[in-house]
Amino acid sequence: MKPREHHYVYVIELSRDVLYEPKFRKANPDYQPDRPCVYVGMTGLDPDLRFDRHKAGIQANRFVHDYGLQLLPALYEEHNPMPYEDARYMEVDLAIRLREAGYGVWQA
Repeated sequence: MKPREHHYVYVIELSRDVLYEPKFRKANPDYQPDRPCVYVGMTGLDPDLRFDRHKAGIQANRFVHDYGLQLLPALYEEHNPMPYEDARYMEVDLAIRLREAGYGVWQA
């Protein structure tokens, strides 16, 4: 039986003000200023709903709650939906690839 494909990876653009956060800067020593700062996550919810929950403070990542601007579907839509284990792997893989491309990335 094929696992249910109802998990998603998502990418949220963060305000560049997140660069004032020492933890964020330390996690991104090779950040290129022409690239966005982003949060990469995974969820069993629709990414739009998950973004709204972050902003409302419900199971929110602090950086998304304080600095989240918008979803960036062009960076993740092609991967969704997927089974849970695939989403767990893809969240980390996508964060690594974006960081290697010079993005400022937070992935919890």
